[in-house]
Amino acid sequence: MSEQIDLNQSFKAYDVRGVVGETLDAEAIEAIGAAFVDVLSLSGKDVLVGGDMRPSSAEFAQAFARGATYRGANVVMLGLISTDELYFASGKFNAAGVVFTASHNPAQYNGIKMSKAGARPISSATGLFDIRDLAQQYLDEGLPVSGDAPQGSISERDVLADYAAYLRELVDLSAIRPLKIVVDAGNGMGGMTTPAVLGGTVLAELPLEIIPLYFELDGTFPNHPANPLEPENLKDLQAAVLEHGADLGLAFDGDADRCFVIDERGLPLSPSAITALVAVREIARVQAAGEQSPVIIHNLITSKAVPEFVAKAGGTPVMTRVGHSFIKAEMAAQGAVFGGEHSAHYYFRDFYNADTGMLAAMHVLAALGGQDLPLSELGAEYEPYVATGEINSEVEDKAGATARVVSHFQDQPVDVTTMDGTTISAADGSWWINLRPSNTEPYLRFNGEGRTAQIIEPIRDAVLAIVRENTVAN
Repeated sequence: MSEQIDLNQSFKAYDVRGVVGETLDAEAIEAIGAAFVDVLSLSGKDVLVGGDMRPSSAEFAQAFARGATYRGANVVMLGLISTDELYFASGKFNAAGVVFTASHNPAQYNGIKMSKAGARPISSATGLFDIRDLAQQYLDEGLPVSGDAPQGSISERDVLADYAAYLRELVDLSAIRPLKIVVDAGNGMGGMTTPAVLGGTVLAELPLEIIPLYFELDGTFPNHPANPLEPENLKDLQAAVLEHGADLGLAFDGDADRCFVIDERGLPLSPSAITALVAVREIARVQAAGEQSPVIIHNLITSKAVPEFVAKAGGTPVMTRVGHSFIKAEMAAQGAVFGGEHSAHYYFRDFYNADTGMLAAMHVLAALGGQDLPLSELGAEYEPYVATGEINSEVEDKAGATARVVSHFQDQPVDVTTMDGTTISAADGSWWINLRPSNTEPYLRFNGEGRTAQIIEPIRDAVLAIVRENTVAN
């Protein structure tokens, strides 16, 4: 029995993240597996378990399986999977499941993304903290005696081919014009899913020439961190796009559930632009089938161009807070056809309301390959405003820093809202900013947008100076 691990340190608002050997170890994972089954009443039912390429993922998957089968679940081991493969399997087989990953975090981290049957999310509000508390009890006191209840079984299943085939059913790329694409997998799971979905390793060849960067699965991330949200980590992809004269570049994060897009000039297309582009395509598709005013979800940090394009296309934009569990719940409640976040998470009703970067990338390929314009011209339409991007500051007193910023604008014509963090918007609509404490890292996150760079850049600089008084900037 362990008295060293405090699970409060690794259970976040909508997933689990911790440092291997410090805040998460195999004994803790076994207790979490048992608690997962007990809290969700999964004894006698299938539980899907997979993991990414991190050094600890296979060990943690086995530990979770021990705890889950001890409490009577029948574990189906999926092996190496991306996070969206778990969501696909959970939806297709209507089974709860977990994937061991820490997404874009450095190599010393690992964690768990959990799903109820049907790829329904688990968050702090829907059972995640109940699992934490019971797992902590099991970790401190030992697992309960199983009694007469039979232990569950363990079997194996490979879902990669089914996943690839399903995505190709949703977006047909067989008739697009030939495209040359560079894909940076960052030594993450995109190195396995890209050849299966876009290449010819599992299914028939598509009119795509794929130039691979860092497809070798390596959870120590020897080339660069698998976090495409940081501009530094896109440099190799940008250089390769220019070197090869490619039509576009794609960058996946470590667990391959997020995808970032680079145009033929080596410049990034913002996740808000991708959200708007995919939203317009999905609205047109379901309208053709007779659906009226389809709902599109976007978080409050996406460009205000997103709801404008949605409304223009005949859809209904609905704003929500940041975070996959919250957006998935809103997708289900609204019957939304699509949802997008500033962080390059993209959610599809046809993908069990779950997020998949690969499907979003396929929409971009279909849009680009279905006409003759380069991506820079196609994408420019969807980026009418100037965004700051997300800027992190390590701040001890996040509430105090936010209050100072609000005070700075108190004599100006602004609106202040607190849906998720604090959003300050100019009354004339010319700019907005948002300050939001991270749920997974020790940062206060800043995002902003303006009609022009001349409007938003001085505001950005002033706000960051206020936030970073006596702090360490990042």
